[in-house]
Order: sequence, then C-alpha cells, then structure tokens
Amino acid sequence: STVSANVDAGFSIVSYTGTGSATTIGHGLSAKPELIIAKSTSESQQWGVQSGTLGATKYLLLDTTGSAGTASSLWNNTEPTASLFTVGTTSTTNANNESYIAYCFHSVDGYSKVGSYTGNANDDGTFVYTGFAVSYVLVKNTQASQSWWVIDNKRSPHNPADETLYPNLGNAEETWSNKFIDCLSNGFKIRYNHPILNGSNQKLTYIAFAETPFKYSNAK
Repeated sequence: STVSANVDAGFSIVSYTGTGSATTIGHGLSAKPELIIAKSTSESQQWGVQSGTLGATKYLLLDTTGSAGTASSLWNNTEPTASLFTVGTTSTTNANNESYIAYCFHSVDGYSKVGSYTGNANDDGTFVYTGFAVSYVLVKNTQASQSWWVIDNKRSPHNPADETLYPNLGNAEETWSNKFIDCLSNGFKIRYNHPILNGSNQKLTYIAFAETPFKYSNAK
C-alpha cells in the first residue's frame, strides 16, 4: 500500500491494488482502525465500510440505505490490527488489478470518536458522550434500511441542528421541521423520534469530530 497518515489525528488514506484473493494492507496508523471506508477508483464499485462497532464479519455500504450485511468476502472475517487491515475476495474491496482508496480512522481522545448507541424511538432521545464539543457527526442505523445522515455545526450553528445531508443520495440539503440533534460541549443528544437516527432498540454506528478539545469548549 501507499499511505498518507496523520498518526496523531488517527486518520490515514491508503491506496492499494487488488489481488482478487484475501490479503492484508498496511494502514500506517499506530492503533487498530475502528472505521474503514474503501472504494475502487478504477472501476464502478460500491463503497465498502467496516465498523469496529459491528465486527469484521459485518459490512455496510456507504452508497446504499441497507442495514449491516454478513459476508466474509469484504473483510475476510478478520479484525484489523495496529498495522494492517484485511480484505477478502469481493470486487467491492479487492478485485484483481483494480485500484482502491481506503480511509481509515480510530478514535482520538478530545478529537474524534467512533462508536455506537441504541435508539429509544423518543423525542427525548439518547445522549451520546464523546468527550468533546461536537462539530460533525456521521450516523447509520445498522439494523434498518435507512439513509446515512450528516449533521455539522457550520451549516447548523444553533441547536437543534437540523440541516441534514445524506451521503448515499444525490439530494440537496434538507431542513427537518422537527427537532433533530443537539451538538453539545461533550457529545450529542438525539431530539427526534425517527428510525434514521433513533429506531427503537436499534443499533446505530457513528463517527464524530470535535470543534475544540473538551477542556476548551463552551457549554451550549
């Protein structure tokens, strides 16, 4: 692999050439990636996603609404390590002689958080602790056919944050008429009863990034 990595930020960009058979790829980080997003750059293929909240037997697709699937062909049922991740035999992540790019993330205290929460189907939804003032959140319901969604505090500078983008769709930005989420000084709070972010007893996976480290943030 060819890697550009910011070890302190827990993020690397990895380019590699597929082999068509299960193989390992160096990711350049100092800890196990908790989120990997891979895409062929030479052929028309889907975006493959591995989340540490689901394990390596499961996969998500960034360009669809699908719930988490089970297959060994994307990640070879193998958890990443502090130096490598594994791809299987599917064209989504490892077709022979295709070129791929992979984005690898792990949580960094006060800067980023990869995690999951359970929905309660209530407007007084789950509070998700991240340990920093949240500026960006990407969420996917892993147990239902729902869009991925993105909230940030630049397009929605006041709570509740309600300017939504859907990475799996070509739609323009949507403003929800209901409360959506509050971006807080130490996490985010769900404010809407909707399965896209708050399905009853359903698991949702997310990655969030900080505006400033928690000790410097202002309460909202």
